[in-house]
Amino acid sequence: MKHASQKQAISSDLAITKADEMLVLVFQGGGALGSYQGGVFEAMEGRGARPDWVAGISIGAINAALVAGNKPGERTQALRTFWDRVSSSITFGPPLPGLFLRTAFNEASAASTAMYGVPGFFVPRLPPSYLLPDRNPGDVSYYDTTPLRATLEELVDFDLLNGGETRVSLGAVNVATGNFRYFDSRETRIGPEHVMASGALPPGFPPVEIEGEWYWDGGLVSNTPLQYVLERDHHHDMCIFQVDLFSARGPVPTTLFDIAEREKDIRFSSRTRLNTDMMKEQRQLKRALYRLLRKLPEDLAADPDAALLSAASNDASVTIVHLINRRKAASRDSKDYEFSRASVDERWSDGFADAQETFEDSRFQNRRMPPHSVEVLDLSDK
Repeated sequence: MKHASQKQAISSDLAITKADEMLVLVFQGGGALGSYQGGVFEAMEGRGARPDWVAGISIGAINAALVAGNKPGERTQALRTFWDRVSSSITFGPPLPGLFLRTAFNEASAASTAMYGVPGFFVPRLPPSYLLPDRNPGDVSYYDTTPLRATLEELVDFDLLNGGETRVSLGAVNVATGNFRYFDSRETRIGPEHVMASGALPPGFPPVEIEGEWYWDGGLVSNTPLQYVLERDHHHDMCIFQVDLFSARGPVPTTLFDIAEREKDIRFSSRTRLNTDMMKEQRQLKRALYRLLRKLPEDLAADPDAALLSAASNDASVTIVHLINRRKAASRDSKDYEFSRASVDERWSDGFADAQETFEDSRFQNRRMPPHSVEVLDLSDK
């Protein structure tokens, strides 16, 4: 299928997408782990990449807004400014090398976050909500996210985000109904409140009110927006970079500390590979249906049932490129709220390196449009 791209031409040795192929970024949630996505995007922008669509949940929604709400060439700097700000409380690293000291340092950093909050992101509520019962739902949480609104208003041009070249989709959950909802710039004007709603993970963060309804973090239902992207676009060839912050694969726990981290990885990875395999099978069936319908004689092609099936068919090709933040030996279950500069920079560097490794892999450089609807590449898997 064809896509009318407005991107500037770049040299073929740097190009990430094929001609007429949409570039889509899918950002998973994961708190402090989100700097990994910043590193991935830096590598992409260095190759001239200008995404057509960015979908995100939780911290992925913040990163998505920073990308779409800034001009090409300025997006990496906006991401870097945000991540430098939220990691500004602890800019030093562990005093000496070694796994034990790094683990202790990370745990102390996470404890500092829990006690004092994160600059430009959230602060503890004083007095705590539990001392003031029957409050407004927007005040019921351990932390106040008012600083995040100010940060978003400073670093994101929401006029550009809503009227620019990049489509934005952010996932959240309706607190009252439990229904998942995406705020899509094709249908809704995105503001700071939509970004904050996508990342309002209870009980730490309060729900966000939008049009009289209260919303929590989309990761409560699904922590990756891949399914939404594939279900909402049936017509364009796409190259989707699925940038995940929790790895579904990991070692069997041998200590009580390991159990909590492994449980969180499994819960928030949203069964990345399983869901991708299911999406691949569904797209193959949709493409087969598309081919079959075109073989029908004219009298059957006009049948209402054929018209209904035609709307559900799909002839577009999709390449899904997995980039997954891997577990560190010094990490614990607190890793998603451990905002030290050392850890933020390490994750950023990992994202950059994984993206560069993927771009330089011959299997990516020599890829072809998938003949059977969907191809999955996981080239940085270690």
